[in-house]
Amino acid sequence: MQSKTEKRAYRVTEACAAYGLSRSTIYKLMKAGKLKTVLVGGRRLIPVEAAEALIAGGAK
Repeated sequence: MQSKTEKRAYRVTEACAAYGLSRSTIYKLMKAGKLKTVLVGGRRLIPVEAAEALIAGGAK
């Protein structure tokens, strides 16, 4: 039996689905510096902590 590991970061499309936000909203938040991301091997990832902090604090 495999144990299910928790995600530590989302791709942009996964964050959209997980939080009910559009791609354009995600990119606007990233550009405004309100959503922290990391670049790994050319792939933009959103750490779960950053997404949760945004949701908890709201985008102001």
